[in-house]
Amino acid sequence: MRQKELRIALVCYGGVSLAIYMHGVTRELWQLARASRDFHANGSARNGVHSIYRSLLERIEREQGLRLRVLPDIMSGASAGGINTVFLAQAVHSGQSLEPLTDLWLEVADVDELVDPKARLKWRFSKIWAQPFATWLLSRPGGNLADAVAPETQAEVERKVSHLVRGRWFEPPFSGLGFSRLLERAFSAMADSEAEDPLLPPEHPLDLYVTATDFHGYLELLRLHSPPVVEDTEHRMPISFRSRTPMQGGRDLANPLELVFAARATASFPGAFPPLRVEEIDRLSDLTERQWPGRNAFLERIMPVHAARETIENVSLIDGSVLVNKPFAGAISALQGRPAQREVDRRFVYVDPRPDRFGNRTTDKNEPVGFFSAIFGSLSTLPREQPIRDNLEQLEEQSREAERLTRIVTALRPEVDAAVDRLFGRTLFLDRPTPARLKVWRQKAQQAAAERAGYAFHAYAQAKFSGIVGRLARLALTAAPKLGFDDTSPIEAVLREELVRRGLETLAAPAGGASQEAIAFFREHDIGFRIRRLRLLARRLARDWEADPEIPDDALEEGRDAVFRILALYFEKEGMSALGPAFEPLAQEVMRDPGTLLDLIEEKRLLPDLDDRAEEMLAAALEHMPRNLRRRMLLTYLGFPFYDVATLSLLRNEGLTEFDAIKVDRISPDDARSIREGGTRATLRGIEFYNFGAFFSRAYRENDYLWGRLHGAERMIDLVCSTVSKPFPEDTCRGFKRDAFHAILDEEQMAGRCKLTLIDEIRREIEGRMP
Repeated sequence: MRQKELRIALVCYGGVSLAIYMHGVTRELWQLARASRDFHANGSARNGVHSIYRSLLERIEREQGLRLRVLPDIMSGASAGGINTVFLAQAVHSGQSLEPLTDLWLEVADVDELVDPKARLKWRFSKIWAQPFATWLLSRPGGNLADAVAPETQAEVERKVSHLVRGRWFEPPFSGLGFSRLLERAFSAMADSEAEDPLLPPEHPLDLYVTATDFHGYLELLRLHSPPVVEDTEHRMPISFRSRTPMQGGRDLANPLELVFAARATASFPGAFPPLRVEEIDRLSDLTERQWPGRNAFLERIMPVHAARETIENVSLIDGSVLVNKPFAGAISALQGRPAQREVDRRFVYVDPRPDRFGNRTTDKNEPVGFFSAIFGSLSTLPREQPIRDNLEQLEEQSREAERLTRIVTALRPEVDAAVDRLFGRTLFLDRPTPARLKVWRQKAQQAAAERAGYAFHAYAQAKFSGIVGRLARLALTAAPKLGFDDTSPIEAVLREELVRRGLETLAAPAGGASQEAIAFFREHDIGFRIRRLRLLARRLARDWEADPEIPDDALEEGRDAVFRILALYFEKEGMSALGPAFEPLAQEVMRDPGTLLDLIEEKRLLPDLDDRAEEMLAAALEHMPRNLRRRMLLTYLGFPFYDVATLSLLRNEGLTEFDAIKVDRISPDDARSIREGGTRATLRGIEFYNFGAFFSRAYRENDYLWGRLHGAERMIDLVCSTVSKPFPEDTCRGFKRDAFHAILDEEQMAGRCKLTLIDEIRREIEGRMP
């Protein structure tokens, strides 16, 4: 059975109360990932929309011979979208339920709950002089309640808007600590739910990235030609988490207080909430009696400059959307170093609830922009960092690079196969590899590739050397942020000086190939070469040899499993976790003593010993393979140095990222029109009051949440159907969508979260358009 992974990097934009719509969308991604996990584990069937997603995966396996797994493994968000990505990442990592976040949005995301007790009206005549302003706000063009709100909700919205406007002025009306307590309460409720298995395979990396804005910022030095140094202010404050997926559920992605910190910081909307300061989370820790043992390490990691200058306590964080409303960069950076255990279809999926970008429905563009329209509109409806063209072009270039490299490797294959055949074709026992023979043949192939490369080998060796030094410097800088460097250049310089002292002033031997010192250095530190070689084997098994009818499918699958078990050995040695607690203090001293750092890395990684284990596993796998597959595996494994010499200089990141084209998909009301045409304006209520609308009415929140689920389900089915090699007929995908829509409505009706009149209205529309 052919296997494939649909990997999703989710990017959620800011949108104030449209966060509730985005939660509905992310809930469906969570449901799809749960169905995929259960399908692969042969778990028991569930009811509801879960069963629809599972039926779709089962049909793909039955009709197309493809076992597909859906893996949401990268999440990046800003503002309201940031809250949703934080909770989704926790649910994916821990196996906990996302239901408590649904309750938070529907029950608590209301101005009556969010407003600071000190800002509430003491009696009904307070600030009665401000009532004309409240009346104007309610009756302004585009905000007429008679046109926008159901009759039964008009009184509720009028009362809440009036109270908010007549409340405390010139201070944020909403409570920062109150918001943090609500977030913590949702995490506690998730922890109290029954934990299932995580939604990603064990040890698979999960990345979370949210944006925040450092209000005061900090001065940093920029190096120019003239003048040589200038000062600039940096206000961006990304907050990121990376964790390997645990074997069992119930384990947090990070300390919940740190997750609250990230969610509260990214959604600290200017003027509505006070800026987040560390003391607020300290107070939350005291109130909830939650321990925060990693407090200092967390703050030093996300604020290294402030930590070095001892100004952490003075930092004020506001909404991440002020500077970065479309956080693609964080998701793109997370691609580096991800293992590819099967054929991968990598998707960047971004959730944009308001693609029309207009602040209200009927504003006349010929009219001058008013005072309040300019203030509220600039904060809530105008996009920051527009457009996303630069990010999309970067992803497109990565995809073109992957395709270009694939063509180069394919074109080189006949020549490399011939060279390896000449080198080993008459070798005795080639069809009976043992670990010892593999080691000898591998070294022979590497030497031959170096010698035959001629002058090209010098460029190849320098590319390898520079890549290794750069990776080691990045490890040191990550472990020692207090060094205060903006980049790795100073660390790379001292590492190079140390390596020159160890005899690596030149990498080439007089007679050709690498010098003995260079060979020893690459043997101890070139983890990238090992990973690239195994990934080439994995790609050949997954793509090139599947079409050969003479090779059994089960032999290919066993070969893939063996290759990725070996890859896991090297992945474990990549990061800081393999280097032990002694690495961080040595990294702090790298500028003074780089040699000790290099020695520790050699001692902890022990790559030559790992090579022996890897070749024992490979020899055992080859022993049970059909002869034609065994020979192809050997020729590819031994021929890899020839490919690497030709292609390494063409690679970014030395090929350590996923070697696949990347596709980009959007989820918005404008892209999901199976039930209702008209996009955002026809479906969402939260767009009222400059996207604050859903905070004023439970009916608004129910509407947007439900449409979020329906649109999310439609686009999840689109994503799954688009990854198969033989597209389903349109009627088939349409049938799965219809069944998913009814399943969602049945779930919500049974849960009693949404009014029956809303559910019945949408059900009639489905039956009318999708009989």
